[in-house]
Amino acid sequence: MRGGWGILRGMLRGTIDRWRFESTLLRDNPLGDPFEREIPVYLPPSYASDEQRRFPVVFVLAGFTGTGRMLLNERAWFEAIDARMDRLIDSGACGEMILILPDCMTRLGGSQYLDSPAHGRYESHVVLELAPAVERRYRTLPAPRHWGVAGKSSGGYGAVVLGFRHPDRFCAVVSHSGDSAFEHCYLPDFAPTVRALDAHEGSIRRFLETFERKPKKSAQDLTAIMTIAMAAAYSPDPAAEMGIALPFRWPSGEIIPHVWQRWLDWDPVRMAERLPDPIRKLRAVLLDCGKSDEYRLYVGARQLAERLRALNVPVEHQEFEDTHMSIEYRYDTSLPFLWNALRPE
Repeated sequence: MRGGWGILRGMLRGTIDRWRFESTLLRDNPLGDPFEREIPVYLPPSYASDEQRRFPVVFVLAGFTGTGRMLLNERAWFEAIDARMDRLIDSGACGEMILILPDCMTRLGGSQYLDSPAHGRYESHVVLELAPAVERRYRTLPAPRHWGVAGKSSGGYGAVVLGFRHPDRFCAVVSHSGDSAFEHCYLPDFAPTVRALDAHEGSIRRFLETFERKPKKSAQDLTAIMTIAMAAAYSPDPAAEMGIALPFRWPSGEIIPHVWQRWLDWDPVRMAERLPDPIRKLRAVLLDCGKSDEYRLYVGARQLAERLRALNVPVEHQEFEDTHMSIEYRYDTSLPFLWNALRPE
């Protein structure tokens, strides 16, 4: 049974185009990651039968350690995103849209969908390379009026940043538990990262080599690799080891103010204050977060919603009873939200 368990028989179903995309912008990236990526694309049920029809487009961004393919994973009692979309369309809760599922994974676990000399040009890959190729390959309605971007966790962060920085491409944004208010979500991870680096005399390269050899990664290992990946995205430095400047000194853990400030410059809460004019072009934003989110991201969602309201951006802010994990069911809320924002008039 494609896409998940418990799907109703007889339902009209979309199809998945497993697009092999050779990226010019990701070629020769500094981490040696593949430049050819599989980009699954969900094409709604009417796409094949109505050859004149054009559709809204939503880029759905995977979270840290995730790829677009992972959004199609079949698990007991969990719906893959294609099965979820089929059900929402069949029930009338959502109209037909094309879903693009990019792969922006790196050796460090993720790119935050940003360009960086430490990991590669992932923002440019999505916006300047992949999006125009989508327009050429598929029957899409015009951007930005009918294009949106959504994601969870790091994918939610990516959705917000791409929406803020590229309102000429996306007019609607959804962030499920996206990274924001960095002092609340990242600072608590710095001390465990210091400890993880102790065995490697503070060396990122040596830590990474050991990390990759381990058959099982500890919780401290995963915290450290996430911190290193964030530093690659937010504070690259060609003079630093692997081109990555950590925001604290080893072994003391003392914060380095000018490096930490570079992280804060990428915080969506601060970006909302710095980029008011492009952000005001957005037509619809949905921010949500679980009330028991382990990374305290509900604080960032609250602050970001306040900033957007002050800019008169149409924003919907929701909190729900859950943690950070296994909240894919929130796409039952956000996909119809996006349809209503992007649908043909």
